[in-house]
Amino acid sequence: MRGRKDIRLKQYDYKADGYYFVTPVTKLRQNAFLGKEALVKNELRDTIKKCQGVSLDYYVVMPNHVHIIFILKNCNLHLGEIVRRFKAKVSHSLGDSIWQWNYYEHVIRNEQALNKIREYVINNPRELLLEFDQFYK
Repeated sequence: MRGRKDIRLKQYDYKADGYYFVTPVTKLRQNAFLGKEALVKNELRDTIKKCQGVSLDYYVVMPNHVHIIFILKNCNLHLGEIVRRFKAKVSHSLGDSIWQWNYYEHVIRNEQALNKIREYVINNPRELLLEFDQFYK
């Protein structure tokens, strides 16, 4: 059996001040959030309130994943712990373990990258609507 690949940057301090783009995805890309977007948003906001030194820049809840740009400033928690808490809260609220074991993350290193990722997060729901429109034509 193959081991799980470690996709994190070696020697990087994931408590460091900065912007982080994170995308947790549901198991088998199930559309677990259809009609439950408000629940996911509330759990994300509650997680942020309880994590000192963490705030949100942009985020969007999609049917089977969530795009989040976290801002860490003087945070005493690892990015992975923040994501773990969020995923646990959503799973608990839905009454099921719905997440893939890992999550995609990207350390945002400059303003140009930040703006590009913000644009992607903002436009992601529009792209989904276009896909649905094309599917139903």
